[in-house]
Amino acid sequence: MSTAPEPPAFGPGPLDAIPESTAGATPAGRMTAERAVLRLARPYLGRLVGAGLLAAATEFAGLALMATATWLLMSAAGRPPLDRLTVAIVAVRALAISRGVFRYSERLAGHDAVLRMITDVRARVFATLAARRTVGHRSGDVLSRLVSDVEAVQDLLLRVLVPASAAALVGLVTVAGAALISPPAAGVLALGLFVAAVALPALATAVTRRSAAEVAPLRGALATDAVDLTHGAADLAAFGATGAALRAAEQRAGRLARLERRLAATGFAVDAAGVLIAGLTAAAVVLAALAADVSGVLTGVLAVGTLAAVEVALALVAAARQWTQLRPGLTRVAALLDADTPAPPAAVDPADRPTAGPHELRFVDVTVRYRVGAAPALDRVSVDLPPGRRIAVVGPSGAGKSTMAAVLTGAVRPTSGRVTLDDHDLSAYAEEELPRMVGGLLAEAYVFHATVRENLLLGRATADEEELTGATAAAGLLDWVRAQPAGWDTVVGEEGGQLSGGQRQRLALARALLAAAPVLVLDEPTEGLDPSAADSVLASALAAIPAGHSVLLISHRLSGLDELDEIVVLDGGRVIQRGRHAELVAAPGWYRDQWLLQAAAERGYLALVP
Repeated sequence: MSTAPEPPAFGPGPLDAIPESTAGATPAGRMTAERAVLRLARPYLGRLVGAGLLAAATEFAGLALMATATWLLMSAAGRPPLDRLTVAIVAVRALAISRGVFRYSERLAGHDAVLRMITDVRARVFATLAARRTVGHRSGDVLSRLVSDVEAVQDLLLRVLVPASAAALVGLVTVAGAALISPPAAGVLALGLFVAAVALPALATAVTRRSAAEVAPLRGALATDAVDLTHGAADLAAFGATGAALRAAEQRAGRLARLERRLAATGFAVDAAGVLIAGLTAAAVVLAALAADVSGVLTGVLAVGTLAAVEVALALVAAARQWTQLRPGLTRVAALLDADTPAPPAAVDPADRPTAGPHELRFVDVTVRYRVGAAPALDRVSVDLPPGRRIAVVGPSGAGKSTMAAVLTGAVRPTSGRVTLDDHDLSAYAEEELPRMVGGLLAEAYVFHATVRENLLLGRATADEEELTGATAAAGLLDWVRAQPAGWDTVVGEEGGQLSGGQRQRLALARALLAAAPVLVLDEPTEGLDPSAADSVLASALAAIPAGHSVLLISHRLSGLDELDEIVVLDGGRVIQRGRHAELVAAPGWYRDQWLLQAAAERGYLALVP
C-alpha cells in the first residue's frame, strides 16, 4: 500500500512545505520588496530624513571646499592684498571642519535610525518564522534570513537611499550655482551629471542584475551546507557521504566566488567609465566657460567643482550596484514581512472561549497536502477527542501520524476539512493562547543548552520543586537527576548533547507533563528507550495525566495501548482500522500483524501468525 509523505525534514524553500491552502499565488498589487521593507521605517522617518540632509551637507561642504580652495589658490597667484583672501581662508577652514562634523553626525543619525529599524525587522522576521512553526525551513536558511538578508535592509538605507538622495540634492544645487557663473557651462554640467547619475547607474543595474539575483540564494545554501556539515558530521561519516556533501558545498562556494568576481569586474569597469565621464564633463565645462568669456579664476573653479560634483553623482552608481545585489535578500525578507496567510474564521468571542478545564476536539474530514499535486499526508481523517478520552494513532512510517499532531497543535493548516476545539475552528484561537489548551511532546522536541530545571520550567514557569519531582518521576528521569552532582542545575548541553537519546526524550516528556495541557499530544514519548523501560514510562506518564484531560498518543510500538479508549490505524494518510486494542488484535489486518511481529521480536524469536 502506498504511503503519504510526512512533513519533509528539509526543504528547498520557505513555502515548499506549507500546505497548499496557505501557499497561494501572489496577489495582484502586492507591495514591492522595497515598499514592504520601508513601511517599517515610518516611525524613524524623521531620523532618516535628518541623516539624508546631513549626508547632503557633508557632500556640499566637500564640493564647496574644493571650489573655494581652487579660487583661493588661483587668486593668490596674482598676489592681491591679503584682506581680499581672508574670507576665503576662513571659509576653507570652516568647510574642512564642518565636513568632518557633518559626516560624523550623519553616520550617528543614520545608524541610530537604521539599527532601531533593524531590531524591528529582525523581530518581525523571527515572529513570522515562529508563527509558521516552520515546517520545511532548514536552520542554515533561517540563519541566513535572520542575519544576511536582514542586513540587506540596513544597507538599503545606509548605502543606497541616503547617499542617493544626498547626491541628487547636491547635483541640483551645483547646477544652480554653475548657472550663476555661466549658463552654458551649467547646461554641460547638467548633461554630465545626468549621464553619471542616471545613465551609468541604469547600465550598472542592467549588467549586474542576473548575477546579483543568484548571490543571496547561494549564500543561504552555503549557510545550510555549513550547518549540515558541522551538525551532521557524524551521520555523514557513518553513511560515507562526507565527500559528496563537501563536493556539493564546494561547487556552490565556487559558483558564488565566480559570481562575486564577475560582479567585482563589472564594478571596476563601471567605475572606470565614471572616471572617464568626470574628466570629459570637466573638459566640456571648461570649453563652454571659455567660449562664454568667463574669467580664468572662475573657469578653474568650474572645472574643479565639476570634478567634485560628478564624483558625488557617481555615488548613485555605487548605490544602484548595491541595490541590485541587495534586492534578492530584500525580496526574501519582504516575503516574510508581507507573507500571505489564509483569512482565519471570525475570532472566538472571549465570553464563549473557555480558558481552563476540559476541551472537546474534533477532526472532520481533514485533508492535508504539502505540495500541489502530491499525495495527501492526511486524507479525509475524522477523529473525536472529547474531554477525558485517550486515543492512540499508530501506523507505518509515512502514514501521516506526525502530520496529524502538527494539525492538532496548529503548526499545519488543513487543505480541506475542519479541526475544531469546543466547536470553534482551531485557527480562531490566538497563537499565544492555543498552546495553553493543546500541547505536549512533539516530534524532535528541542532541548535547550540550559539546566534541567530551566528546560522543565518552559512547561510551567511557576512550578515548584515538588511538581518538578512529580513530572520527572512520571517520565522516568528522576533517578538520573538525583544521581547528578548538580541535580536540577545540571547543564544538558546544546540540543541536549550531554544526554542520551532516551534521556532527552524523557526530559521533553517531563516538560510536557508539567505543562498539563487539557488536550495533550504525545508523539513517540518512549522513543529511544528499551522495551521494558518504554512500557514503564508510558504507563506512569498516562497515570500522571489529570482526569478529564484528553490524550492523543502517537506511537510505533503497540505495547501498552490496551487501556486506551480507541486506537486509530493510519496508512497512506487514511484511517484503515479503528477500535480498542482487544478488537484490533482479534481482527485480521495491519494492527494484528504488527502486534504479533513486535511481540515476537521483543521475546527474541519470530512467531507464526495463526
